[in-house]
Amino acid sequence: MTTAAKSFWVALVGNPNSGKTAIFNVLTGLNQKVSNYPGVTVEKKIGKARFADGEQFDLLDLPGTYSLTPESMDERIVTEQVLNWVHGDNPPSVIVSVVDATNLSRNFYLTTQLADLGIPVVVALNMMDLVRDKLEIDLEKLASDLGVAAIVPMSATEKWGQEKLLSVIQNSPSVKDHENPFPIFLNDDISSALDPLQDIFKREFGYDERLSKAQAIRLITRQSTLEIYNEMSSNGISSDNTFMESLENKRQDAVDILEDLGIKHRIMEATLRYEWLDSVLIASKINIDPQIAETNYSEKLDRLLTHKFAGPAIFVLLLYFIFQSIFTWAIIPMDWINSGVAWVGNQVLNIMSAGMLRDLLVEGVIAGVGAILIFLPQILILMFFMTLLEDTGYMARVAFMMDRFMTMIGLHGRSVLPLMSGYACAIPGIMSSRTIDSWKERLITMLILPLMSCSARLPVYALMIGAFIPATNIFGFINLQGLTLVMMYFLGTATAFILAKVFSIFIKVEGKSSFVMELPPYRTPLWRSVLSQVLNRGKLFVVNAGKIIMAISIVLWFLASFPKVDDPSINENSIRNSYAGKIGRTIEPVIEPLGFDWKLGIGLITSFAAREVLVSTMATIYNVESDGDDVIQLTDAMKSDRNPKTGMPLYTPLVALSLMVFFVFAAQCMATFAIIRNETNSWKWPLFMIIYMNGLAYGASFIVYQGGLLLGFG
Repeated sequence: MTTAAKSFWVALVGNPNSGKTAIFNVLTGLNQKVSNYPGVTVEKKIGKARFADGEQFDLLDLPGTYSLTPESMDERIVTEQVLNWVHGDNPPSVIVSVVDATNLSRNFYLTTQLADLGIPVVVALNMMDLVRDKLEIDLEKLASDLGVAAIVPMSATEKWGQEKLLSVIQNSPSVKDHENPFPIFLNDDISSALDPLQDIFKREFGYDERLSKAQAIRLITRQSTLEIYNEMSSNGISSDNTFMESLENKRQDAVDILEDLGIKHRIMEATLRYEWLDSVLIASKINIDPQIAETNYSEKLDRLLTHKFAGPAIFVLLLYFIFQSIFTWAIIPMDWINSGVAWVGNQVLNIMSAGMLRDLLVEGVIAGVGAILIFLPQILILMFFMTLLEDTGYMARVAFMMDRFMTMIGLHGRSVLPLMSGYACAIPGIMSSRTIDSWKERLITMLILPLMSCSARLPVYALMIGAFIPATNIFGFINLQGLTLVMMYFLGTATAFILAKVFSIFIKVEGKSSFVMELPPYRTPLWRSVLSQVLNRGKLFVVNAGKIIMAISIVLWFLASFPKVDDPSINENSIRNSYAGKIGRTIEPVIEPLGFDWKLGIGLITSFAAREVLVSTMATIYNVESDGDDVIQLTDAMKSDRNPKTGMPLYTPLVALSLMVFFVFAAQCMATFAIIRNETNSWKWPLFMIIYMNGLAYGASFIVYQGGLLLGFG
């Protein structure tokens, strides 16, 4: 191979649910880094892969897309990236088109568009394990008809075929093939309408005959293609200042001609390509076992899981099982971590001599960071189940089931997946809202998404529920702790849906979209990939939250430890008179109607950096306040704390419930609102969210606490 390893790189492109990411993981061995495309918050993954001879190359995993005629933001990003390659911006040496073998026609649509580019294309015919005994293909003829270098059968799940794929990639041609004619037949009327657009593409960019025809058809089909060229033009792809005006005029002329002839321009490309693809698949002697056409396992399962009544009931029970498991399964590892944190703190106490540095490490860093690490098992369990639901294909069914309901509140099923992602973290949920093509529906989705209880809220819920909600059963089988957690998630979700309806009435933005989703078959997840995703998310939580928590814990320790009080008689109230205590007591009158004291007030302030910081803040305060040398158990400290005036417990189940409700609604993650600012290109919407969410949090918490007092709960 003449191309240097340093410059040789490969792009993975494919439909959603085609197994593209599974192939990426198999080829890279999960040796990857995740970043965002410049100026946007859509992830791209780049990994290192190796050929059989040990030669290394970069592998790029692009977002899933159905075509290069963009309907959504994700598809637009892929299209823009591909056009940049065509215009010489570091094109890949080879494009690997990942195709689902169980749905050839739908997946090959994108492959044929990639073949128009003049960049070598290799097809990875994935999921052959599902059809290898039922599907016979003349691969060489099909590859020739499609205009691709080769078609390689493989299974990323069973891990076979990847060696052949790597060999074909390594030996693919490294130059463009300009002699491949445009394969789709165009009648005289269509050709005549396309000619002026083709001339512009050939003259301005040097496109060959095949690519100029393909782009002319794509330009006519969607206005979004014109917008991409307009953006590229502003970045200097053409020296002719009148280029875009000419392109827009010629496009409109072509659209008018075709419509006058009765040719629907918006479906023209799909109609032409699918007609041609059908003929190619027949000519390539593809023999399909009749059993494939029969109702398969996925369809039988869908009759139950997507049933009008049974489907939602199963989904609710599944969520209850997940949230209950968070408490049940995490007890033992949480106890281990708790004991480990205490052991580390005690070792530091024994090794270091008494002084400020030892106090800082034990009371600030170890107590603060350790208080969050205790809840890591619960977060990992939540991440595991969310990843599992997504990788098996069940999440797509949830979107399908909820489409009718989502339409009633001003959204549609495409909003479900971002909202479900919000249970893990709002930021990737906001990123995935780019698949929503209507700006109004996308905006509403982003506005309500932070109300979905994310994993950062989980430590707060777990702390309050574990300390103040008894682990008793209702009706003999419903655990009260698990039920309380479910109710917190339900409260945020239900409120989000109500506000979506309100926002859809008052937000006046043009644009309405339809919801079309291809349900993937149920698949056994690639367990290595699932575990890797869970561990990566856990690592991100520890690293990202750990940095914030450590910094805040150090600052908070100083604020809670100074000024020093020399009089032993008032040592008990020294933290109350510290800088942190004064800050907390300043805001105490505002939050007292919610049942919160000055300690929780400090926690509320620090939690605006990140919600989970409340836990580490309370741990730091109690450890600074303690006269002993041992690391204080936060749960025990809060349960035993007493009101200095009344002698009654300072924190009660009612206070815990009020605090959890506050955290359900409060806008406390500044990173989320920074992303909203980037996505909307305005401070208007993040500021609106901060105001409405915090107002909602205060009002709901006030009602819970004051209402509970009126009912006799204290």
